[in-house]
Amino acid sequence: MPAVGDKASDFALKNQDGKIVRLSDYRGKKVILFAYPKAGTSGCTTQACGLRDNFPRFEGVNATVLGISPDEPATLRKWKEAENLPYDLVSDPDHQVLEAWGAWGEKSMYGKKYMGVIRSHWVIDETGIIVDAQVNVSPEKSVERAVKFLIGE
Repeated sequence: MPAVGDKASDFALKNQDGKIVRLSDYRGKKVILFAYPKAGTSGCTTQACGLRDNFPRFEGVNATVLGISPDEPATLRKWKEAENLPYDLVSDPDHQVLEAWGAWGEKSMYGKKYMGVIRSHWVIDETGIIVDAQVNVSPEKSVERAVKFLIGE
């Protein structure tokens, strides 16, 4: 699992349009990479829309947003359009990238244990170094902490 100060591992995944997106495509910009369990669910929509609503502010500090989940590209495209998300969403159906980033693990709901996405986000600087890591964070805290880290509020 990458930590603050580590070089962010590059990846190549399909986005909502089926095009390959690499983390390295964003060199020269700060990136908020957020991991979420499932497009269209309430918590994920809270997180994604909170980042959407702050997107102009992020752009003002040379930052962008990139979402990652196990959802298929068609599902991501539908959600992106429905919520008017101005950033790419990438598909990791085999959860290899999510596992490598420490955002895949055991969860529990209603007493049942299962494997799934651990809601998280990382801020990666212009050179590809992780400068902030928030693993197992609530949707609201994810947005609040990303804004505080990048904007200072």
